[in-house]
Amino acid sequence: MKVTLIQQDIVWADPLANQRTAQTIIESAEPSDLYILPEMFSTGFATQPENIAERNHSTLEWMQTMADRTGAAIVGSVATEENGKYYNRLYFVKPQNDITYYDKHHLFTYGGEHLHYTPGNNRVIVEWGGVRFLLLVCFDLRFPVWSRNYKDYDAIIYVASWPQSRRTVWDILLRARAIENQSYAFGVNRVGKDPACEYNGGTTAVDAYGRIMAQCPDNEQSHITVDIDMESLEAFRKKFPLLIHNS
Repeated sequence: MKVTLIQQDIVWADPLANQRTAQTIIESAEPSDLYILPEMFSTGFATQPENIAERNHSTLEWMQTMADRTGAAIVGSVATEENGKYYNRLYFVKPQNDITYYDKHHLFTYGGEHLHYTPGNNRVIVEWGGVRFLLLVCFDLRFPVWSRNYKDYDAIIYVASWPQSRRTVWDILLRARAIENQSYAFGVNRVGKDPACEYNGGTTAVDAYGRIMAQCPDNEQSHITVDIDMESLEAFRKKFPLLIHNS
């Protein structure tokens, strides 16, 4: 399976502009089975979602259109309003209107996200192309218990708006989560600025040994594509059965 990680520069609160940018990157990348976009890729990380969060699902509709057009799955989180509540919702959109979502569990209290958003309480795993993906968002990276592999997934997806000031933490924890869970880890972060922070990327694909498979250049809007080798992963798990201790 081919996975493309997209490190995007996001225009603040402009879904149409950000959808166009994401579409241009997707269409310029090599054909892939899965395209992953950053946290709140259509608006930027809005801790105060009033007048920014979507209630008409326009970005979700765009994701579905792109999934149908490419025959691939499209992943990214969207600030969403539903029944008077706000969610940082990570969508995993397959072709033919097959949609799974995860609502961010660990809201970023330091930035006030918890004051406006409702946390999700469900652990979500989705299967695509014979690979099982655990869906997580940004601050979730700091909580290893929430990321624990109970022999039920093969790769973790972390979409993020992780600021440059804490970049070292991102680099270390992403590799740690891959190692301790004996899985691939795909961390997709943004570049650019929003009203609160600057972002220098660090979008990275890590294998189950903690080795960096590929990484986007810092401070550049770019993308990388890597292959998931399930045969190699299963052989490693069989030879070194770490996950039996997580049961």
